Amino acid sequence: MSDGNQQSRTLAFGDGDKEVAQRDQRFKPNASASSRFLQVELELNAHLRRLTFGEPVRFIYNPLEYAWNTHRCYVEKYCGGGQRILFLGMNPGPFGMAQTGVPFGEVRSVVDWLQVTGEVGHPDEEHPKRQITGLACTRKEVSGARFWGFFRKLCGEPELFFRHCFVHNLCPLIFMSATGKNLTPPDLPAAEREALLKLCDIALCQAVEALGVSMVIGVGRVAEQRARRALSAAGVNVRVEGIMHPSPRNPLANKGWEGVAKAKLEELGVLSLLSST
Repeated sequence: MSDGNQQSRTLAFGDGDKEVAQRDQRFKPNASASSRFLQVELELNAHLRRLTFGEPVRFIYNPLEYAWNTHRCYVEKYCGGGQRILFLGMNPGPFGMAQTGVPFGEVRSVVDWLQVTGEVGHPDEEHPKRQITGLACTRKEVSGARFWGFFRKLCGEPELFFRHCFVHNLCPLIFMSATGKNLTPPDLPAAEREALLKLCDIALCQAVEALGVSMVIGVGRVAEQRARRALSAAGVNVRVEGIMHPSPRNPLANKGWEGVAKAKLEELGVLSLLSST
């Protein structure tokens, strides 16, 4: 990347929030991949706090704040550097990352397979139908169960998956209406959505550079398209591809998401890296 592009992203983030850099002295530019990655997320959090959202948004959760403990456990455990592939989701689900701090973080997968531990707090305001119970949550997130369940079958042990891959979400925020309905970024008013995703795009470019990955695989068309646009505009030279989202709201995913994902990863040359055989 050119120095000009690096400067433009820094200016886009602004000159404030110097306290973020002082919040944890471990997060140095020359530190480990996990520390650099966490620093990007801390800086993004600081900028997201400045945003405001109107109707239909009534509740906003940021698990990178109240679930920072478990999220940091996930990153420090599995973000080892040298990984070539970044799977990119859009934003947390109410019974996945919102509860665990882990992308696609269906509780049983996070606890039993990824073996992430830690305390999970609460957002400032909680919807009574969307309360945070952390790793004790008994609700199942189908998308996360499909996503991590597929790689568990494929790899056997998480170390094989994370030797080559890491998983991240473009946007860390979860939005809800007054009724508790989950709202994704595409559901937001255009101006608010673009203000949000502009910050998330900058952070994605920084995260990709911090990790040094060579391929970003968007999980779902929206994440794929946003990643392609953001990385291309910033001059970050990585390959961007996509796989079908495992959401139960996707009829095609309900007919056999694992088979579709496996075929796509084979086409991309990724499957051979992940086979336990």
